[in-house]
Amino acid sequence: MKLFLAPALAVAALLAGCAAPAPSETATPQPASVQTQLPGLTAPSGEPDLPSLADAHPQPGQAVRAAGPFDNRFEIDGLAFDGQKVTGSVRITSDVSDLLELVVVAGFYDAAGTLLGTARFEHHAEGDAGHGHVGPPSETEEFSITVPADATGKAVSVAVGVPVLVNE
Repeated sequence: MKLFLAPALAVAALLAGCAAPAPSETATPQPASVQTQLPGLTAPSGEPDLPSLADAHPQPGQAVRAAGPFDNRFEIDGLAFDGQKVTGSVRITSDVSDLLELVVVAGFYDAAGTLLGTARFEHHAEGDAGHGHVGPPSETEEFSITVPADATGKAVSVAVGVPVLVNE
């Protein structure tokens, strides 16, 4: 019996050396903390705006597009100004997906090209819009922005741009 016991003990000793390490030795270390604030970066306050409106200076009767951060992702079609409101539509060109958030800002100008004031159009998706819809995604959003009360009767031109554009 001793002859059979010695080889079995030797095999058991070899197998014990091949055993998997304890879970604590292979566990991936977890970060101690996650940084959620970045030094020197302040949260925005107020409504999104377009600095380019200050430099637009459209000619009387003009409705023009002001530069913004998302200009390569959309087109503005049918832009028109009747002295009371500016209308048009934003057509998404960057991809085909539902529109979740959109802000169109209009700057209204007097005959000298001086900025009189701004107003905005906002589109906010409702709840789960775009998740579980039937049919093709919405790629176009029509907008209408009325001249602010303090610029009524003085505004003769307009510039519009998009400071917020979020789609799926």
